[in-house]
Amino acid sequence: MTEWIDVCGADDLQPDSGVCALVQGQQVAIFYMPKESALFAVGNYDPIGQANVLSRGMIGDINGRIVVASPLYKQHFDLQTGVCVEDAAVSVPVYPIRIENGRVAVGIGG
Repeated sequence: MTEWIDVCGADDLQPDSGVCALVQGQQVAIFYMPKESALFAVGNYDPIGQANVLSRGMIGDINGRIVVASPLYKQHFDLQTGVCVEDAAVSVPVYPIRIENGRVAVGIGG
């Protein structure tokens, strides 16, 4: 069963950019794309650069996949699956996320 953790207000999100939230001891990168009505949550830890930096990466599109580019070595992580575009053996965790009553919640477990 998914436990929803309240992390911030919807107005705390940065359009077309990322923010980081601490969710049960884990850093989670949250990306908000208002024009597409898209909201994504992935682990903030870049396994290639070995640092918590993905929330500071640039978001974009590669062949129809919405991705974040790590600010360290520029690998791209698919925001829907967490898989690295350049090396499919590498991935970051993805989390369910929603906005309800003006609050952002990240799903854990389930």
